[in-house]
Amino acid sequence: MDEALLEQLKDFSILCVEDEDGIRTRVVNTLKYYFDEIYEANSGNSGYKLYEEHKPDIIISDIQMADGDGISLIKKIREKDLDTKIIMLTAYSNEEYLINLINLQINHYILKPLNSDKLLEALRSTLSDKMTPILNLDNDICLDVAKRELLYEGDRIALRKRECAFLQLLHKNKKCCVTSYEQIEAHIWEEKHMSFTALKTFIKEIRKKLPKEIIVNVSQEGYKLL
Repeated sequence: MDEALLEQLKDFSILCVEDEDGIRTRVVNTLKYYFDEIYEANSGNSGYKLYEEHKPDIIISDIQMADGDGISLIKKIREKDLDTKIIMLTAYSNEEYLINLINLQINHYILKPLNSDKLLEALRSTLSDKMTPILNLDNDICLDVAKRELLYEGDRIALRKRECAFLQLLHKNKKCCVTSYEQIEAHIWEEKHMSFTALKTFIKEIRKKLPKEIIVNVSQEGYKLL
């Protein structure tokens, strides 16, 4: 999942606003692993100028800064822009303070100290509505739903529409284990009759494309993911 997420992050631009040079350098160096287009500012006022100039997709900002604090920066942006994603860095964790941040219509906050795990989770949550659906079929096999591709160790394996829909269905039913023959016929074959011969041929073709075995047949019931 993370590999697919990192690949998609390259399509977004981000602005980092932090007045402490050491912290900002560390944050920007971390962001370079995820983004190609990065801007940095050392104050709220200079951050707003960069925002107006470049219109980044995401802003990650500290709150307490000289020469324009983070709260003023966000208020100014939100007066005319509700679309740019905003992540705030804060050292405060009391409930009233965090509610006030949410009322500013920020998308996420990160409690200091910042680390790569916190940052990645914030980006994942913040951009969830803009990211292509990526489903974890196995520890190292993912399904890119929009592109109808399997992702495995940097390779992309093309799927047919029905194959992609079948793997989505297995993933959806992962918690209840077995996807029944009746469900497969209703969701994949839709209005057409599904013979067991056709289903076995279909499964055989999918297994040829999978880099390893992750589909299990449950006798007289259906199929499930390992």
